[in-house]
Order: sequence, then structure tokens, then C-alpha cells
Amino acid sequence: MLRWLLPGMKVKRWLAIALSGLILILISLLFLLDIEIFNDLSQLVATLEEELVPAAGILIGLMILGGGLLFLTVGLRGMVNSLFKTLQPDPDDDLATVVYHRRLQERGPRVVVLGGGTGLATLLRGIKEYTSNITAIVTVTDDGGSSGKIRDEMGILPPGDIRNCLVALAEAEPLMQKLFQYRFYGNADLDGHSFGNLFIAAMSKISGDFETAIRQSSRVLAVRGRVLPSTLTNCLLCARYTDGTETSGETNIPRPERRIEKVYLNPLNCKPHPDTIKAIKEAEIIVLGPGSLYTSIIPNLLVKGIPEALCSSEAMKIYVCNVMTQAGETHGYDARDHLEAIEKHSGGRIADYIIVNNKKVNPCFASRYEDEGAYPVNFDLVSLNKKGINVIESPLLDEEDYVRHNSQALAREIMDLAGYLRNGRENPLLKLWNWGW
Repeated sequence: MLRWLLPGMKVKRWLAIALSGLILILISLLFLLDIEIFNDLSQLVATLEEELVPAAGILIGLMILGGGLLFLTVGLRGMVNSLFKTLQPDPDDDLATVVYHRRLQERGPRVVVLGGGTGLATLLRGIKEYTSNITAIVTVTDDGGSSGKIRDEMGILPPGDIRNCLVALAEAEPLMQKLFQYRFYGNADLDGHSFGNLFIAAMSKISGDFETAIRQSSRVLAVRGRVLPSTLTNCLLCARYTDGTETSGETNIPRPERRIEKVYLNPLNCKPHPDTIKAIKEAEIIVLGPGSLYTSIIPNLLVKGIPEALCSSEAMKIYVCNVMTQAGETHGYDARDHLEAIEKHSGGRIADYIIVNNKKVNPCFASRYEDEGAYPVNFDLVSLNKKGINVIESPLLDEEDYVRHNSQALAREIMDLAGYLRNGRENPLLKLWNWGW
């Protein structure tokens, strides 16, 4: 308790004002309840009541009470604001707004999202504005770039996709988020590594536990929700193509000249992280994607126990279809092809809904992607309806630097679909709040 009085805490002055207010309130009660005070003061009050004002004691008590309440209010408000300015991630937000939104998010639905890569991070940035009850289940089969080097040299699970999700859910200062995403260049030993990957790797070695490293990283970034690897088994993603050939290693799988028949994990019987099954069972909303079909989404479904838990879950299950095909993975695929690949690898139907983008890609972007062998993903309503899937089409594109989902639009579509936005109508109380009432 005494640590609050240390220099630099910036609460002592406000505490003194609040205590002064309490003392004044106690003194006012002596006057209002006509309790005998010091003899001289009691005599003075009695004289005033006899010669000048009949209710002098009550008037003095009310005046002191008003002053006490003012001092107490100012002191408490000052303490709360001083502490909150230190703790809140965005100093431009006022205290009431931040508290209101935090409480709203705490009451939000339990959401589980599965995937990896930038697609999952895009979704998480939007979803965290509606709920803090988020569990991101992330694939750990990456074997390229910084993650691949750390995996090979240090023998730990690849941290790259997990790092992206942690940053997407972060409430820490923007500088800390930029630090975790910072990538070194030019140095022979550090070239290509991101600071966040190195931090998670170092924490894994210090603690001797990859899970602990994720938890500690979550604390540093003040993550809203939690991020879990789909499995703690160090496994490789392998692929078999329609021509009968096979390959191993996630980075080796996309091959424009071949078509993927199936992907699988080596070893085959990878056990799930124990919390993933629990999270799926307790979820109210489950979302797959967006992200690379065979190298980000499906690897999670190859972990023993996860597809079974998804199929048996009573949650609303949604698949977010990619907006563009991917050369070497999904060339020529439409929305139904994506869905059928997921069902094939999971052993049953998982999604109740599919969200597809119906906004046309800007011709300039489309031309650039065509050069890379990628095209907009088309969808056929009749074909999808025959499968008994509910199709939700909406303009979801974000075309600033790349063609991808707009995180806010996608999250709003999901929450509206699940009934948490009153079918798209904004809560009138929120409007009053935003007007500053």
C-alpha cells in the first residue's frame, strides 16, 4: 500500500485532496447532526443561531458538506485519470469511452478462429473490436523465412503466424507492435528475422516451454483474447498431387504446374493443444479463414481431434472464402471448390455459412495479380445452395496495397450474421454515446 506514495506515482496530490474531502464531510456531519463539537465552536454556533440565523449549524454543515463532496470528487477523479492515462493503450480516448468499450467486449460472444498467415491476422484485427473472448487456433507448419530458420536452428515450433496473431490482437502501444513486426536486413546472422520471432524463440529457451513463451508475449503486447498453436508437435506439412507425386515442407507445396490432391501431416497422429478442443466446445461462433487454403486453414484440420470437435460443435460455423485464388494452390478454384477441399480433409461438413466477396476487383490490381497467376474467386449461388450451405455475399474488399479482406467490414458481417449487431442496425444508445451524451 505504501508503494502508492513513492515519488513519481502522480497520485499523492489527488489522494490528499480526496482525504481532505472525507475530513470535511465528517466535520459537516457534526454540524448537521447537532453533535457537540469543541466548546468554543459550539458556543459560537449557539450565539449565531440566537442572534443572527436560526439554523446556523445546519447551514454551516451543508456548506462544509458541499466543499467536502467537491474535494472528494476532484481527488478521486484525478487519481483514476492519472492511473488510466498510464495504463490505457490510446491516450486520445477518454476514460469513459475506454471503460465502456472494454466492458462491452468482455460481454461479447466466445469466438474461435482457425487459420494462419496474414488472412487470420486480418480477421482478428476486426473481431477484437466486438469481443475480447477470442481464441485464435494457429497452424504451426511454416518452414520458410525467419520462422523456418528458427525452427531448424533452435528446434522450436515456427513462431511467425503466432506472432502475427498476437500483434493483431495487441492493445499495447503502437511502437511495441511495430517492434514485434520489425524485420532485420543486411546483417548476415539476423537478415530476414523479425524481432517478434526472436523474442518468442528466446522466451521459449528461457522458460523451456513454447506455451509459456506465447503467454509472456501476450502479456507484453496486452493481447485481447488468446493465441494457441493447433498442436505442440513439431510436424511437417506434406502434399500429394493429382499426378501421384509428393513433396514435404510447406514452402515446397505451391507448384503452379501441379494440382494438389490432398495434404497431410508428418507425423500423422499429431495431438491437439489441450485448450483448443475446450475452446471449440465452448465457442458460440467458429470461423475458418480467410487464408491460404492448403497451407494455412487445412493444416489445423489435420490435427487429431480438431475436425471431430468442429463437426460436433453447436456453434455457428462460418467459412470466409478467399477473395483471390493462389498460384500453385487453388488455381481455377471457385468458392465451392474451396469448401469441398475443407470437407474432404476434415471428413465431414463443418461450415453452416460461407461468406463471399461480391465486389469487383479494381482492374489495375487484377492485372497485377494475373501476372502472378492469381484471379478473383468466383461463386455460384445455385451450386452452393445445392450443398445446403447458407451464402452471405457482401462487398468486403480492401485494395490499398494488396487485394484482401477489409478487417472491419468482415468482422461486422460476421457479428451481424451471428445476431450481435441487431441485423446491422446500430444500437441507439451507442449513437447517443458517440454524440457525447
